[in-house]
Amino acid sequence: MTPARPFTPFLGARIAVVGLGRAGLPAALRLAEWGAEVEAWDDGEPARRAAEEAGLTVRDAAEGRFRADALLLSPGIPHRLPESHPAALAAQAAGAPILCDAEFLYRAVLAAHAGARFVGVTGTNGKSTTTALIHHVLTAAGRPAQVGGNLGPPALGLKMLGSDGVYTLEMSSYMLERIATLRFNVAVMLNLSPDHLDRHGDMAGYAAAKARIFARQTAGDVAVVGQDDAMTAALGRGLKARVVPISGQTAQPRGVWAEGRLLRDEDGVILDLDEAPALPGSHNAQNAAAAAAACFVLGLSRAEVAAGLITYPGLPHRQERVAEARGVVFVNDSKATNADSTARALASYDRVVLIAGGEAKEGGIDSLMPLFPRIAKAFLIGRDAPLLAKTLAAHGVAHEVAGTLEAATRAAAQAAFAGAAPVVLLSPACASWDQFTGFDQRGDRFRALSRAIAEESA
Repeated sequence: MTPARPFTPFLGARIAVVGLGRAGLPAALRLAEWGAEVEAWDDGEPARRAAEEAGLTVRDAAEGRFRADALLLSPGIPHRLPESHPAALAAQAAGAPILCDAEFLYRAVLAAHAGARFVGVTGTNGKSTTTALIHHVLTAAGRPAQVGGNLGPPALGLKMLGSDGVYTLEMSSYMLERIATLRFNVAVMLNLSPDHLDRHGDMAGYAAAKARIFARQTAGDVAVVGQDDAMTAALGRGLKARVVPISGQTAQPRGVWAEGRLLRDEDGVILDLDEAPALPGSHNAQNAAAAAAACFVLGLSRAEVAAGLITYPGLPHRQERVAEARGVVFVNDSKATNADSTARALASYDRVVLIAGGEAKEGGIDSLMPLFPRIAKAFLIGRDAPLLAKTLAAHGVAHEVAGTLEAATRAAAQAAFAGAAPVVLLSPACASWDQFTGFDQRGDRFRALSRAIAEESA
């Protein structure tokens, strides 16, 4: 029996990989496995050492002549604003494209002549939940599927799928800036609000990066477009793809929407979302509408979509119920790194004790003012706690600067146990870098603290 020929879609291609973190090192190894001549680099010595130990050639792409055909640059490393990385400058000077790993996955699938379809999901908020939700509905219905990108496994860590398979990729604005041929059969745009403006210059630059999810779509493709903010709705006009409008609050002809907690389309009710405990609030109604619309396009039945939504378990750090004690529920929403995300969490509960703070985004929490009556008391942490405290004080919201998450969680629990509110909500409205390695570490710590408090209170 003749052994199978190795799959080498990038044989002879020279690819520089810069940034060897969670996605970069696996990407470099996969590209080398697929035949590419890889030069790997990271500004940190431990990462370079790990690459050498893995058998990769380590070379600074910014030194001397840029020799590669393309640069795979980690999404977290800027190629333009606020300041270009030296490797990006070298690649641009040589006329080499700067790409993300999802682009290479797509090219590999084409080279394999596999007909697997690609679903891309973006938006300022809700993209992780919607990506995971689509994937869950697909797998629950028995469809071959892989999920990754900005969420979970990096794109080049995913398995190769055949013609009946579906890749669902969460696409950040950083990744979308770095696609060249990738075409999404289904492109989902949920919403837009100010974020990452340091990387994109202004809101127009941010929106333009997000809109690249529709690039190269044809009349045979589908764009699922949120209608709950004007800027997102505007991006859906004039597209080549068929547009399916979605909303968490208003009826959408030829679309999918929620009437209260009823998810429906023009053929009737798909599901009562009260049967889906991991999808509270109107923002999750929009996420569910987007997932349903995408899965209908992919050929799933109404019954399959409803079943998948009901059994969806939720994601860590996104309104994750982590403990309950003495009638108080502890909710980990650490992924809420901007005020718009926190607004979605606050709108899901009548009354909360809120833990917020960290590194505030532009505007702080001013936009949360209409939801301040839902905050019984706020406990503030991190670098910009005084800034948030000033806003809350101006509107008469009870608050206390706790400083650390440990102090805030214990104080919030005591306030809730005393009757202030039935929910302790960690929804920081801020980035976490001042005190943690990321929102996930912050959420993990809150989960552990909450469970310890619950055990003590049993």
